[in-house]
Amino acid sequence: MNSKKPILVLSLLFFFNGLYAQQLPNITDNRVQIKLPTVKGDSLSLASLKGQVILLDFWASWCGPCRASNKQLVKLYARYKAKGFEIFSVSLDQDKRDWQKAIAKDKISWLQVNDPRGWNAQTAIDWNISQIPTSFLINKKGDVVSIDPEGRELEESVKKLLTE
Repeated sequence: MNSKKPILVLSLLFFFNGLYAQQLPNITDNRVQIKLPTVKGDSLSLASLKGQVILLDFWASWCGPCRASNKQLVKLYARYKAKGFEIFSVSLDQDKRDWQKAIAKDKISWLQVNDPRGWNAQTAIDWNISQIPTSFLINKKGDVVSIDPEGRELEESVKKLLTE
């Protein structure tokens, strides 16, 4: 019976560690800071947007599902930008020209930054990105409140957060 006690203790430690690891971050947390170059080459930080409702979106020009998602985001952004909604997209494109062409073709007008190291990007590692598109909905306080919201759920959440 005593030999099972260490296993139980280890199991509980792994369980609570997993809960801690799944804790959603605030954009001012140094562990998840994003400050990357924009299309124009100047740097933009995610934390500078605190006070707005933000959709943090990880994507790449070569990703078909990302490009389909952009079409939906263009409509959502047009409806809610004037009310305080912002999209902050992090491209994992290694070729800057491909990234810029996709922005133009998809008619993206929201904030764009690029981490050209692709899957090795520190930004992707910090945010635990294992697939794209991946998005995080962030409230005005800078807290991540939802991961990968889509469609009606995303729009309803944005509307609610804008009124808080």
